[in-house]
Amino acid sequence: MQIPLRALICSLYLLVLAGPTWATGWPSALDASLARAGIPRSASALLVQDVDAPMPLLAYRSEDAMNPASVMKLVTAYVALDRLGPAFTWKTRLASDAEIRNGTLHGDLFITGSGDPRLSRERLWLLLRELRTQGIRRIAGDVVGDRSFFRLPPHDPAAFDLRPLRPYNAGADALSVDYGAVRIRLIPTATGVLASSDPLPAGLTLDSRIKHPINGGTGNCGDPLAQLVASKVDTPAGVRLILDGTLPQGCTEPFDWNLAPLPPDRLFEGVFRTLWRELGGEIGGRFRDGRTPPTAHQLAETVSPNLPEVLRDMNKWSNNVIARHVMATLGALAEPEEDSVAAGARQIQRTLAANGIATAGLVVENGAGLSRNERISATTLGQLLLAAWKSRTMPELMSSLPIAGVDGTARRRLPNSPAAGFAHVKTGTLNDVRSLAGYVLARNGHRYAVVLMINHPNADAARDAQDALLEWVAGL
Repeated sequence: MQIPLRALICSLYLLVLAGPTWATGWPSALDASLARAGIPRSASALLVQDVDAPMPLLAYRSEDAMNPASVMKLVTAYVALDRLGPAFTWKTRLASDAEIRNGTLHGDLFITGSGDPRLSRERLWLLLRELRTQGIRRIAGDVVGDRSFFRLPPHDPAAFDLRPLRPYNAGADALSVDYGAVRIRLIPTATGVLASSDPLPAGLTLDSRIKHPINGGTGNCGDPLAQLVASKVDTPAGVRLILDGTLPQGCTEPFDWNLAPLPPDRLFEGVFRTLWRELGGEIGGRFRDGRTPPTAHQLAETVSPNLPEVLRDMNKWSNNVIARHVMATLGALAEPEEDSVAAGARQIQRTLAANGIATAGLVVENGAGLSRNERISATTLGQLLLAAWKSRTMPELMSSLPIAGVDGTARRRLPNSPAAGFAHVKTGTLNDVRSLAGYVLARNGHRYAVVLMINHPNADAARDAQDALLEWVAGL
């Protein structure tokens, strides 16, 4: 009896999905790259599927949940676009219920935050400038920060990797500025390194002890931050940030160092105070947290870029702070009285399920992938990519992904290969984790959803394996 072709094909696909063996036609270059890296096949999960096909072209351990690292941001972005829509923005408002008379606001100034992940010192300056244009020079009362939009659990910036000053470890906050970090300008001299920040937040001082050889100017600069260390000391006047180490001789040009020495609330206060003082303003009271009264009238407002632009920053440059804010926003809007982070994780689960995407084994902690606990399967990621391709927000999601050989975190990947310019992929990197997920437009004119996750002590050597897979798909 002759077996129908369709039944035969389906049977082959089922065999691929079910067994811990390689599919026929497994890319030999991928196999060889994994072998060179000392990574067993069993440490990986793979899925490749034409966006218009009902079944995967390749699948291996696709049902097994693995740590995705920053690829989890792809999930957060998809859910945010689905739930919030591409026109969504965040607003930060200044308001008061006090009278303005003779250049003085005779009462408190309320700052209401909504978790804007893109609030910068420049936009905060413009916001405060609006107060000055209304004739306000002095705030007689307190400056009250209304952070009530988020309900956040305690955040320990050292919990993930014992590096609390790294900017990627900054937590979310309804009133966050500059991604929770301070950009420090380091200027090499013959005897040392000058450190400055514009603006330097009030309550923060810089103590540069960085050494620079007197005969500097020769040799290779390399990575100027590799030999530098930072620490902080709490003092009665605030925080002293100590910069130490030795700068390579060849480093003669100024460069930036981003650090997060202050918690979000103190950073916001420090930047506000500095900018307000530079604008000629005064504060009669103190900074404190509180709620904006319903009787307060709006004095000024700043609006974030729309959601797709924010997601481009998040995915193109793998910004963890943005991802934390986006997930907390999902939770705060859906369940305003609950923990915003936990509620955001529930929204991700519910949205995927509502769109027919498998959630077995899915674990969401912060939506950024900066986690040892987050888990997802290649099947879930693959189904998400297929659903996104057919969704109304497909262009916005696609535009947020780094393009191999072109921009973002993939700008140096595969610059001279068939995949350059044709692979839109989000990558993820942690100790023992390398992952990627996205789309590849192949030579045959078909577009493929591609997922590869590797969890293994040798995962840091898996970049060639990732590139081999992308090149193979691009060449189909």
